[in-house]
Amino acid sequence: MDEPYDSSKCRTEIATVQQYREKIPEVVDGLVFSCSRDDCFNHIGPEPIPSREAVVDILKRVRRILYPGYFIPTRVDQVNVGYYFGQEATALFETLSEQIALAIRHDCIRHGQACTHCEERGQQTAIDFLRYLSELRGLLATDVRAAYEGDPAAKSFDEIIFSYPGLFAITVYRIAHRLHHQDVPMIPRIMTEYAHSRTGIDIHPGAHIGESFFIDHGTGVVIGETTKIGKRVRLYQGVTLGALSLSREECESLRNQKRHPTIEDDVIVYANATVLGGKTVLGARSVIGGNVWLTESVPPDTEVFLKKPELVFDRKK
Repeated sequence: MDEPYDSSKCRTEIATVQQYREKIPEVVDGLVFSCSRDDCFNHIGPEPIPSREAVVDILKRVRRILYPGYFIPTRVDQVNVGYYFGQEATALFETLSEQIALAIRHDCIRHGQACTHCEERGQQTAIDFLRYLSELRGLLATDVRAAYEGDPAAKSFDEIIFSYPGLFAITVYRIAHRLHHQDVPMIPRIMTEYAHSRTGIDIHPGAHIGESFFIDHGTGVVIGETTKIGKRVRLYQGVTLGALSLSREECESLRNQKRHPTIEDDVIVYANATVLGGKTVLGARSVIGGNVWLTESVPPDTEVFLKKPELVFDRKK
């Protein structure tokens, strides 16, 4: 049988909850005080920093320009293509120039630099980037063809553009690399780390990668900041093109030095291979087998494989 309703219990619970709520100002005071400490990180000030959400939106807008008709719910044809590009380019320019200006201003204030006219620089950098998009479309077309020619499972170019994580990561990298080349702070790294979180493929925007680049499957691929990759290179999942481990002092002294390998034209690196060091060069047309660990250079036209492991087959009794 249900107990009779007792309103006093409700009043007691409400009073108890209120007691806990009244402790919130004390918590807020502690949080505010923590912002004055030097060992914590915050950005509290009159100048906003770039927005990660806005940067992700920029990537989506650029992709709609690079692959017109693919990532929108409406149709693009010869009747409206000029209108389509006009709308997309204008919206991209407004957002991109604003975020670039914020990034430049933040960098200037952080490093105590003289005024560099961030608003004008943002506008100039954005329009220069938009001018580059036609060339970038041609470069990405070589990557799409490389994926189709290198993967017999690919049924069409459309399938690659819509669904291949490797192409998505390469597209974001090439966008970010251009902005990195234009000396835009912060934003390129936000872009490539977004692609990293989406695909598991980590390409630093400072890396230099030639045309017709193909990453098959892709999960776990790492390409470091000073890596140089030639034309028609193919990587498989789990490949690391990285730097040798350094002490804190060495890390600081080599921050702007070449720390990652050079991969020449037409090289194939199979799954889970690790290639480390700024002096390591994989010569043209080399093939690096799966699970290989390399910290030394390989001559052109060389195959590097591990010895076949001894397998033991023990039949169940």
